[in-house]
Amino acid sequence: MIVASNLTVELSNKRVLHGVSLEARAGELTAIVGPNGSGKTTTLKAIAGETAYDGTVRINGDDIATLKPWQLALKRAVLPQATVISFPFTVREIVRMGLSIGRGAGTAQTDRIAQDALDAVDLSGFAGRFYQELSGGEQQRVQMARVLCQIWDPVRNGEPSFLLLDEPVSSLDIRHQLTIMRLARDFCLRGGGVIAVMHDLNLTAMFADRMILMKGGRVRAAGSPQEVMTDEIMEAVFGCAMRVNVTPQGTVPFILPHTADHHTGN
Repeated sequence: MIVASNLTVELSNKRVLHGVSLEARAGELTAIVGPNGSGKTTTLKAIAGETAYDGTVRINGDDIATLKPWQLALKRAVLPQATVISFPFTVREIVRMGLSIGRGAGTAQTDRIAQDALDAVDLSGFAGRFYQELSGGEQQRVQMARVLCQIWDPVRNGEPSFLLLDEPVSSLDIRHQLTIMRLARDFCLRGGGVIAVMHDLNLTAMFADRMILMKGGRVRAAGSPQEVMTDEIMEAVFGCAMRVNVTPQGTVPFILPHTADHHTGN
C-alpha cells in the first residue's frame, strides 16, 4: 500500500499542495482526477519522491525519505507526462533502460522481457527504430514499455510494486488508450498497484477502482467512481454543468457535458 499523509508542496514560493492525504492499495487502480492546475501531477511527483514535500509517503510501510534511489526504484516505476530524449537511442535501448534496476543487462531473460514489454504496448517490430522517428503516441508507448520493464513483476519478494502513471493515454488513439488501461488493470489483477493521473472521466469510470478528486491543491472527494461521480461533486470541481449517467450495458457511470457555458465554484 502507498499511504501519503498531509503532503504540502511549495513551488516558486507558491503553495500548490495543501495537506493532501491519500491511500492506494495493491490490487487496485487509483485515479487522480481534477481540472488543470489542481495539483495532480505535483501529488504524483511527491508520492514518487521526485519533488520536495512536507509530510510523509510510505510504500509498503517504508518511508520513502529513508530509501536510497535504487531501493525506491525497485518498489515503484514512474511514467512522466512527457520525456525528452536528446540522443539518438533506438527503441530497444530506451526500453532496456528500465531493466538496469535489479536485473543483469544483456541476458536472455532481459532480452525477452524487453520484447514482451514492446509486444504488450503494440510495438512489435519497432525495437530497431530510432526513438525520435516515432510519433508522439508511439513514443509514449515506448516509455510505458520501459516503465513496465522496471517493475516487470507486480509482486517482488512478497511485496507489491506500483506503477505511477502521469496522463498515460494523453497522446493515444482510442484503441491504444484501451491497450494501456488494460495493461494497468492487468498489473493490478496480478497483485501490483497503479496510481494514474487521468483527464478522461469516462476511461476513469471504466477502469478505476478508486478516485481521488482534486481542486486547488486539495482533495475534494475520494471513493469509488460511483461514489465520487455525482452531478453536484463534478460540477463543483470542474465548474461546468454536466450530468452523470449510466450506460444501458451496466452500472459504469459516464460524463456528458450539457453546455459550453461554465460557472465558478468554490
